[in-house]
This record gives sequence, C-alpha cells and structure tokens, in this order.
Amino acid sequence: MRMAASAVAQAAQTQGIALLKPETLRDPAAQAAIAAQSCDVMVVAALGLILPQSVLAIPRHGCLNIHASLLPRWRGAAPIQRAILAGDATTGITIMRMDAGLDTGPALLAHPHPIGARDTAGALTDALAELGARAIVEALARLESLVPQPQDAARATYAAKIGKADALIDWTRPAEAIDRQVRAFDPAPGAETRLEGEPLKVWRAEPLDRAGTPGAVLEATPSGIVVGCGHGALRLLEVQRAGARRLAAGPFLLGTPLKAGRILGETPQAASAKPTA
Repeated sequence: MRMAASAVAQAAQTQGIALLKPETLRDPAAQAAIAAQSCDVMVVAALGLILPQSVLAIPRHGCLNIHASLLPRWRGAAPIQRAILAGDATTGITIMRMDAGLDTGPALLAHPHPIGARDTAGALTDALAELGARAIVEALARLESLVPQPQDAARATYAAKIGKADALIDWTRPAEAIDRQVRAFDPAPGAETRLEGEPLKVWRAEPLDRAGTPGAVLEATPSGIVVGCGHGALRLLEVQRAGARRLAAGPFLLGTPLKAGRILGETPQAASAKPTA
C-alpha cells in the first residue's frame, strides 16, 4: 500500500530517459513539454483517459494505443473482465491509432488470444501484457507500411468500468455465469456474497451439475462448499471473510462451520419478503 514508481518509470530512469508526470494532459505546459520531445509516435497503454486532440496531433505518426481486446468488441475501460463475463472464447490485442473517440480509431494490427476455461482476469492480463508488448514492437517496426483499418461501429460493444455492484453475486443466476464472475473479478475487486450479514469474497470456484435452492449451502466439506444456483450449483474452493486471509474451503470450514441449508447472500425472493416502510 505504499506509493512506488511504475515499471515504466523505473526503466526510464535506469536508461536516463526523460520522465514527465503531468497531472493532466490538458495543461498547455504539459503539452508544450511533450511537443519539445519531437517524438515520431506516442504509445499509450492502460491510460484510462481520452487524450485531447491537441495531444493526439503532436507526434508525426500519431498516438498508438495497446488495447486488450479485438476491436471494435469491448471498447472502454474493462475489456478483459467484460470478455470473461460474457463467456467469450477469444480476445486479443489491437494496436490502434487513437482519435478523439473512446477506442474508435483505426486498427493497425490485431492478434487474437484464446480465453481458457479457467482463466482469471489476472492470468489473462498477464498473457495479454506479453502479447501487447510483442505487438507494439511489431507495429513500430512496420509503422510505415501498416494500413489503418477503420472499425465497424455497428459491431462495437462497450466494456464499462467495473463497479461494486458488478461484484455482488446473484445466486439466482446460472452457475456458469457466477463462475465467470468469480474469474473476471480475480484479483480485483473479488466476487462477493454475504455470510451472517458480513462480506464473503469468493476467489475460486467451479460449476457443478447439481440442483438446489439458490444461495443455499448444499454441502460443506474440505473439498468445497457447494451452493445452489438458479441453474446448477457452484463449488466454492477458496473464500475470504472481511479482515481475514484467503483460505481454501477446508481451512475456512475449521473456523466457520457451515451446515446444509445455510443461505448465502440475499436472493430476490428474500428481498421481496421483507416488510417495507
């Protein structure tokens, strides 16, 4: 939880490369400092901001973005998580030339990457980071010959920023969908349910072909905590109570015994049964 220089900043300092850290790129002084570098091209990775047109126009070959999806699918802030949540079989890296829109610029090259059945957002981020590094080096080497390909806006989907509500588990949903939710939000923010009114993070799980009341514990053994879903069931393999460590099911149950019939979370049926003011 301490502030530290990024890997890019550390590499720049090691190589004696000028390092600029403007608070905003809309500041004329910051724009002048960038223009003074006389760069041919700018590369953007995981910035999370839309660059002003005055900055986009500075480099001779424009600004290139390393985007973690196959555009125009999953434009926006959370393409990796949204791809897993949607059950996509494939994602990838797109190197695009930025324009004034949100990931709307023409693509220079794209490399697909499969999404494994058990991939988490963390694992997929690492894989796409390596692929993106190779892709941007390739794009820069071939920059003069690459032909920009306009995106088909009719095929665009948007990867909205992840909020707290996205992480809350609705046990009335199918087990496969909740499993994707668990994997999409590992390592952050973590899929979450409630136990005794307190948050319970679910870090690792697997869907099962079983039936049971949504949210109800069907079985609790060292091999996992089986919870009923709207369709099928989910075996919780690794969980975490607030203020505690992540634990496999066996060690967790030693300190928090669970019996069949215990309800996790709050189902829409339970919520509708509550008296209203």
